[in-house]
Amino acid sequence: MLQVVYEWFWWDRLWLPYNLTWSDLQDRDGRVYAKATDLWVTLPLALLFMVIRQLFERYLATPLASLLGVRETVRPRANHNPTLESFYNSSAKHPKQSDVESLSRQTGCSVRQVQRWFRRRRNQDRPSLLKKFREASWRFTFYLLAFIAGLAALIDKPWFYDLKEVWKGFPTLTMLPSQYWYYMIELGFYWSLLFSVASDVKRKDFNEQIVHHVATIILISFSWCVNYIRAGTLIMFVHDSSDYLLESAKMFNYAGWKNTCNAIFIVFAAIFIFTRLVIFPFWILYCTWVYPVQLYPPFFGYYFFNGLLLVLQGLHVFWAVLILRMAAKFLTGKFVEDERSDREETDNSEEEEEVKKERLGVEGEGVGAGAVSRGQKGPKNGPMRNGHPSYNNNHHRKTE
Repeated sequence: MLQVVYEWFWWDRLWLPYNLTWSDLQDRDGRVYAKATDLWVTLPLALLFMVIRQLFERYLATPLASLLGVRETVRPRANHNPTLESFYNSSAKHPKQSDVESLSRQTGCSVRQVQRWFRRRRNQDRPSLLKKFREASWRFTFYLLAFIAGLAALIDKPWFYDLKEVWKGFPTLTMLPSQYWYYMIELGFYWSLLFSVASDVKRKDFNEQIVHHVATIILISFSWCVNYIRAGTLIMFVHDSSDYLLESAKMFNYAGWKNTCNAIFIVFAAIFIFTRLVIFPFWILYCTWVYPVQLYPPFFGYYFFNGLLLVLQGLHVFWAVLILRMAAKFLTGKFVEDERSDREETDNSEEEEEVKKERLGVEGEGVGAGAVSRGQKGPKNGPMRNGHPSYNNNHHRKTE
């Protein structure tokens, strides 16, 4: 049964043009071709990347964070309470008001104490700025080195300047050593991202990131097996051309360097829009959709490959919308943060909302509901610090 499935999966007619078989892509006469078995090396490479990442974050990213003024966030911990902890883990991290009142009766705590416990417990689960800085530093380093390596591997190739050269001589294109290492390193890195996704910072676009990683791994693997290597290297290079700028903007954001973060972000936004919404659809996709059918009739592998590229393009549009929203904020003088993949609720922003609710309760008890209905206001929030709201300490102590 397994042999039948194996033979069906690797059926020539599925993945290769009608006049080509897998035997035609066997090494001969000094010509070396890509093989599916080559991809096994990416799994140990992924584990190696995870080890290197741990060493990098501990011995390079952490001292760099200290140099830039990024520190571990000190947060008050929630007192041990088995009843509240059980509800937090099994039911909801953001309990409804009715649940809060029920838990208050069960534990003998006041409603405000229960609300404070859940706030502090949620804060314990939030990653610190230092963790986010180290993660951004690692990705910045890899994407920058990958971009430089991709440029070195492609700059002297004719298909880098004329996309028709991508298919010249296809499908019997000899694999180059630079292409081999470019592919293996990129694929190993994306495997490592997928393996570490559970421990990495969970961002707003978590699901989209999973789809992106899986589609990228399948796309790279497939393009390798069917000898779409020239097109694959161009696709990887286009993606690496802007990612390192985003990660560097995050690093400066976490360090509180607002102006530097904004400047880098604007450069990133311009490059992202140009490469992902102009070059990718009108050059790369045109190259993979139009030029191949001039050589052979469409087949399943042709549609499969381009279908994955369309999935990536859909993600590009999704992220571009978020980026344009941030660019609009920048042009109106507002603080710019990474809505694409790193816009998270901060401790202060959540506490501020709950403090407002508690403040209304205090005002209602102290001056009566009529004062609230007449629009009397309590103290306003304090100044913006590093792009995040921080409220007056005296007011915070009062409401706590």
